[in-house]
Amino acid sequence: MTRVRRPALIAHAMHGALLLRLLCASTSAQERGPEAVPAEVLQTAVDRLGTLDYSVRMSASRTIRRAPPAQAVPALTRAVAEHADGYVRFRALVLLTGFKDPRTADVMRGLLADPNNRLREVAYAWYEHHQSPDIVPELLVAAEREQDEFLRPALIRALAAHGSDPRIRETLLLDVKRGQDFFRSAVIEALGDYRAAYAVSAIIDVANVEGPLQDDAVLALGRIGDRRALETLAQLQRSAPQDTQPSVAAAVCLLGINCASHEAYLGDTLRFAVENPGHQELMRASAAATAALASRGSDVALGYLLELGGPARDPARSPLALAAATVAIRNTPLMLAALERAGNRDAAMALLADGFDMLEEDFDEERFFATVRQGYWQAEDGSVTREIGQLLVERLEF
Repeated sequence: MTRVRRPALIAHAMHGALLLRLLCASTSAQERGPEAVPAEVLQTAVDRLGTLDYSVRMSASRTIRRAPPAQAVPALTRAVAEHADGYVRFRALVLLTGFKDPRTADVMRGLLADPNNRLREVAYAWYEHHQSPDIVPELLVAAEREQDEFLRPALIRALAAHGSDPRIRETLLLDVKRGQDFFRSAVIEALGDYRAAYAVSAIIDVANVEGPLQDDAVLALGRIGDRRALETLAQLQRSAPQDTQPSVAAAVCLLGINCASHEAYLGDTLRFAVENPGHQELMRASAAATAALASRGSDVALGYLLELGGPARDPARSPLALAAATVAIRNTPLMLAALERAGNRDAAMALLADGFDMLEEDFDEERFFATVRQGYWQAEDGSVTREIGQLLVERLEF
């Protein structure tokens, strides 16, 4: 039997303690920017991305996020390509997107046909924000092949982002009218977000039909910003159900008409729904409509979400928290500015944390984390920006 000398045992134990300490350490030690870690610590962190223990998994993600790109990017790229655990591959890819490395483009292109559904979803989401005419043929092939209900929305958004291509326009216009409501909702929302004026007539047809897609279509018309929708919206103000009126108000405001009065209406409606829990459908519709305005830059709308959502309790709290988190990932600068001004910062942070727990948007959350982390590292000691960054790091655990 091989004997191990006591000093070696002690060294081994100390090394193990170092690994654990680095993986589970508070973020405060590395908040001035990336800090090198031993290669074995980084590899252990990558391997732990797939653990069932949430706290261990989050600590591993923190270690990787704070490693220098020269260390983290190769380790993550290798994990995406080679790791035996499919969930580790997925989490490694999500973390890789936060480093904004130019080599990520080659990684993403190779994943569009990967058997791992989660990897394909991240690749589609990445191409939404990194448009390239060269990738359009592959996205169109994916649109014919991809039927997974959880993946298709990300693909649809990538297609909408490349909407200047006539082949994509044809595909999306067809999808407005066909398939399950879940798919059609994703198409309509994406067309609105990417101001697809070519789809106004098709979306007006949907907006005129009372049902589960009416709110999506109405908000999309506002987001597109084409005044051809005004006649339809005016008619809906007179005839649509009460639960649809918040979406109509937000859409008219998004078209630049009587914004102050429509924002006030949304604030009053949110307050009524918070104080009267029996109106949950109205609560959800009002929160979503207010988020649509805030995502496009309305400080007033975001102020309503934070003011009313901070002290709210369920059932009203959940829609308000989800709306606030949606604004955070769609208009991060606006949310950060609002948090700096918030009267009850702790309540606003808690609301945002609740919303992030419900989002299930890994890629968009990582983009938010990367933005906050970079701003935090660059902020001066004692500044409000630095204080907000620290609170977000703690509350959202990134």
